[in-house]
Amino acid sequence: MQSTLLKGKLHMARVTQAELWYDGSCAIDSDLVALAGLREFERIDIYNVDNGERFSTYVILAEAGSKTISMNGAAARKVQVGDRVIIAAYAAFDDAELATFKPKLVYLAEGNEIDRTANTIAIQKD
Repeated sequence: MQSTLLKGKLHMARVTQAELWYDGSCAIDSDLVALAGLREFERIDIYNVDNGERFSTYVILAEAGSKTISMNGAAARKVQVGDRVIIAAYAAFDDAELATFKPKLVYLAEGNEIDRTANTIAIQKD
């Protein structure tokens, strides 16, 4: 049996561009893509913290070190420049893989600077 789990995410990324007439996708700084364990053309889900929109698209690479998060094509209609978003990718794992799997979680600060990384999320308390 396979289970689908969070593979990697960029938490609280700031949208830097919205390009309606560019090929539909999400351009992400290639350094951030690598750190979160994402891949070019991989399907991602976007959760807009500012307006509640949730949608899927795919990763394209932006210049390393640019801190770019650009929503392109139809995705540009779901965000405003400056919005905070969570970018998440999921993968299917079998029981053997689950025994050792840890997600790649990247937490971003203002300007899409790396605040911290982790591979676990603390238990939520009341």
